[in-house]
Amino acid sequence: MVRIGELAQRAQVSAKAIRYYEQLGLVTPLRGSNGYRSYDESHVRLVEEIRELAADGIPPSRARPFIECLGSGHVHSDDCVTSLIAYRDSIAELDRTIAALTARRDLLIRRLHRGATRSFTEENGMTDYTTLPEGLPVPEDDGAADHLSGMSLPALTLSASNGQDVDLGALAPGRTIIYCYPLTGRPGTDLPEGWDAIPGARGCSTEACDFRDHFADLQQAGVSQVFGLSSQDAEYQAELVERLHLPFPMLSDPRLTMADALRLPTFEAPGHDRLYSRLTLVISNGRIEHVFYPVFPPNAHAQQVLDWLT
Repeated sequence: MVRIGELAQRAQVSAKAIRYYEQLGLVTPLRGSNGYRSYDESHVRLVEEIRELAADGIPPSRARPFIECLGSGHVHSDDCVTSLIAYRDSIAELDRTIAALTARRDLLIRRLHRGATRSFTEENGMTDYTTLPEGLPVPEDDGAADHLSGMSLPALTLSASNGQDVDLGALAPGRTIIYCYPLTGRPGTDLPEGWDAIPGARGCSTEACDFRDHFADLQQAGVSQVFGLSSQDAEYQAELVERLHLPFPMLSDPRLTMADALRLPTFEAPGHDRLYSRLTLVISNGRIEHVFYPVFPPNAHAQQVLDWLT
């Protein structure tokens, strides 16, 4: 027999915690003739189990099924169906908490971006990523896209900024425009170091705006769908669509799966091991009909596509 202080020491908890377990009915001490509490080895096992469950995210207030399982003679506290149910309930509660926290995080991100767009662009005169600086280097055709004409699009499913999934191998009939670009900047966020010195890197937002402004013209020219595509995540893309008021969705390909499948040209930049090179595919009934590569200047590229279509 041991006293509460020794039990606390052996089970690595406080005496106060043991009294709390007793209040919950998880631990029932033995009583000597003098009325003092005493404990045996079974109590050590119970208190250790309660401590381990708490460390795993199941508080003492929900440990009863596990303690009762041990009390019924099982070797492990989760050998019983009631213990498994307790696991599931705890997991479901964690899922709800994660969902609530994720929603709260998304809300704060949206508010941050809206605030940054207003405050930094209008008040602090930060870089406007919807205009192009003068003197940008002109990209040269290195032949990295010569093989693409006539190829079929792979059956790859990518996340879109509107929350839907798009199967590249099952696009709508007619012509589809997919313009690939490295990454878009946003107010309050720095572009990679030396970005303007990389031929063809700068101008993703201006390109998106040009496709926005010519979207109706492209539809009249027979284009059924327009997509922008980069390796940035769908959440980032959704913010871009909202901020630039784009009438078409953006596709997210963070692992550059389409680049691998079609052997598309890519490049690296500080902080980014691999990015899409700027390139536009005109797709007709699942096959690449025409390729624009390299693309320059990006702020007039939608008009170039429209001129080719007409």
